[in-house]
Amino acid sequence: MKLHEHQAKALLARAGIPIPRGRVATTPDEAASAAREIGGRVAVKAQVHVGGRGKAGGIKLAGGADEARAAARAILGMDIKGLRVAKVYVERAASVKSELYLGVTVDRDRRRPVVMLSTVGGMDIERVASSEPGRIARGWPDPRLGLLAFEARRLCFDAGVPRDQVAPVAALAEKLYALFRATDAMLLEINPLFVQEDGTLVAGDAKLDVDDNALFRQAGLAAWKEALEAERLEEKARELGFSYVQLGGEVGIIGNGAGLVMGTLDAVRSAGGHAANFLDVGGGAKHEVVKAALEIVLSNPRVKSVLINIFGGITRGDEVARGIVEVIREHPPRVPIVIRLSGTEAEAGRRILEGQPLVSRQTMDDAAAEAVRLSRDPNVSGVAGAEPLRGMGAGS
Repeated sequence: MKLHEHQAKALLARAGIPIPRGRVATTPDEAASAAREIGGRVAVKAQVHVGGRGKAGGIKLAGGADEARAAARAILGMDIKGLRVAKVYVERAASVKSELYLGVTVDRDRRRPVVMLSTVGGMDIERVASSEPGRIARGWPDPRLGLLAFEARRLCFDAGVPRDQVAPVAALAEKLYALFRATDAMLLEINPLFVQEDGTLVAGDAKLDVDDNALFRQAGLAAWKEALEAERLEEKARELGFSYVQLGGEVGIIGNGAGLVMGTLDAVRSAGGHAANFLDVGGGAKHEVVKAALEIVLSNPRVKSVLINIFGGITRGDEVARGIVEVIREHPPRVPIVIRLSGTEAEAGRRILEGQPLVSRQTMDDAAAEAVRLSRDPNVSGVAGAEPLRGMGAGS
């Protein structure tokens, strides 16, 4: 479960970690009122569960109430990586001397938390880790003891933190680690951690991801959970007994069997496209499940075409076909559908699909290439983009 910046910062403040004074606003006038109350220069920041807000224009500095109102008007309602901004966080702008990165996450290889500290704050830490790994100091505290004072200081020395900042940064790191444990977090980071002109520290940003499996003992945090559309769809898929994960591409994928679906994703990538989702209807899927799966895939506005790749073992081709036909009749799809159907009762399925506005291909690679092509064709949309299937032979 992801928390918004303002929620994570509220937890930092409770843990004794300094944060700028701030307030949430849902309208431009509320943003102006917050800026007036805070006083001085402020930052108006989009609150969405995704990174890259600054690059997308979701963070703006304002010199007063009027500028804050204008900034909020520009940010509220904007789309950042598919998420609509419904609220902003208005906070006092820091007087920055330098920036650090401080975070705690789970090292799955070592099976314990890892604390990371770097003097390269405010940057994409994954890129720094890849291009300049030596600029990130790491420590693996004993989970039974927590981050001890000498370990926090050693982390500062390894990272190259100036000597006059070692004591306050080490103390802050101990508090951050304690909060990481107390909230059952999977990730807790401050990026950037500002060192201000007067030498004080303040959290410029905050990110906190909580382990969903621990929410039963984190009632206060669970109350902050906001179900994204993708999460609601994933939950619906779980209730129906199949696996669905939304990705960022344009070709919707439906298959039966995790291996086949993964192979289909690879085939789409090899054809130059990107999968919009992973969806495995499993073995023995009845037409109701196939119908629900197709409806879920088509509900994603990013999907420009759908590729259905079914190899009938336990799953029967005629059941799959009935589900597809039912969706087409009730809700004519807005995008073209490509199908590759083979195996158990595939011939019966092909007979059911005859005359339907679908595109058929004999192999997975051919079907993937066609789905990618159709996803990029501006003249193709919905049922108008597919010729009805006619007289398909075995293996079509």
